Amino acid sequence: MNTGIQSPKGIWWKPADKTEKLWVGIAFGWCIVLFAMMPLWHLKGAQNPSGIRHRVDPPAYARRVNEFIKQYKIGEDAGHAVVAPPPGSDVYLQARMWSWDPVLKLQKGVEYTLHLSALDLNHGFSLSPVNLNFQVVPGYDYGLRVVPTEAGDFRIVCNEFCGIGHHIMVGRVIVVDSAGHTPGAATGGAR
Repeated sequence: MNTGIQSPKGIWWKPADKTEKLWVGIAFGWCIVLFAMMPLWHLKGAQNPSGIRHRVDPPAYARRVNEFIKQYKIGEDAGHAVVAPPPGSDVYLQARMWSWDPVLKLQKGVEYTLHLSALDLNHGFSLSPVNLNFQVVPGYDYGLRVVPTEAGDFRIVCNEFCGIGHHIMVGRVIVVDSAGHTPGAATGGAR
């Protein structure tokens, strides 16, 4: 048995072989290339959405969301207000253990500014099945310009563990076409 003071047995002190040096050099070179690409990906990559970010007091943000709900509420869904804001408006969504409020009803092909913030702790915003992911942090309002490109019923999933009720933290975004229809939505009448 060796202690931390005794040298390990073997020939670790001999110089590296040519092949080993070659692979270490290739790995180091690749690391330098990827490191140099990070600023380029950020500035020219178009995968980092530009948004409006600013600090916000969580209770003030909650009041803003409540005013938004009061102004544009059209109904309820499982205890959550459903809002239908006019085209081009600011849309507010808040995360808190373990819910997303309100349910958003948006129009296809219309630009909105979606404001996201958390009231209690970090949450993750993942719009399914669209590959759209954001970190939602308390104390920060992240405004993102969005244009829904297809009608449907989309789910918002929290992808940042937020406690014992994390698995039930699911919200909704309903996108309707210009006629007000959502594909796959149940309609009345004969079947």
